[in-house]
Amino acid sequence: MNENLFASFMVPMTLGIPITTLIIMFPTMLFPTPNRLINNRMITIQQWLTKLTSKQLMVTHNPKGQTWSLMLISLFLFIASTNLLGMLPHSFTPTAQLSMNLGMAIPLWAGTVFIGFRNKTKMSLAHLLPLGTPTFLIPMLVMIETISLFIQPLALAVRLTANITAGHLLLHLIGSATLALMSINLFTALITFIILTLLVILEFAVALIQAYVFTLLVSLYLQDNT
Repeated sequence: MNENLFASFMVPMTLGIPITTLIIMFPTMLFPTPNRLINNRMITIQQWLTKLTSKQLMVTHNPKGQTWSLMLISLFLFIASTNLLGMLPHSFTPTAQLSMNLGMAIPLWAGTVFIGFRNKTKMSLAHLLPLGTPTFLIPMLVMIETISLFIQPLALAVRLTANITAGHLLLHLIGSATLALMSINLFTALITFIILTLLVILEFAVALIQAYVFTLLVSLYLQDNT
């Protein structure tokens, strides 16, 4: 109960050196490159899920947008595997850090906006001013639309950070309450343990859903600019 509530979100250090980079690189080991004529069940399931997710993300894109399919599916697999690994006890979740999520969101968003201004300059500028706007509202609406455009990567990063952080904090609080109640009231402790189990299952689902939502929003930004 005396453990710091935010200890699990602190950057892990070894000999005074942060090992975040090694943790970020670890999920790539979970997706080995198949080198056999007939794959095993694990690789077959991974390839099936990858094709299904890629099909859902790319179904509405034109040929230019479909060139981003490898980037988007890699992004989804990275965020999903990182979120799931963060569910292990005494582990570190990089996607709970706002700085890392901004590091993913800003370049991807900037890439989609750059493509839009390069390929469809007039249409991209037209998004800043809705059709039929009164003349006296034009400066204000252009300013509002510009601000909303620059808020998109921040919203991407904050959404992922907030959902992962809130889920981990809730599990920590209910887990601590369960341990404290075991010596006070066993029946109440059992109820809280059942709630904790259901929340763990929900958090696994949230880990996958948030990875899909992050990737889907990037895909929608790309669709608007291609």
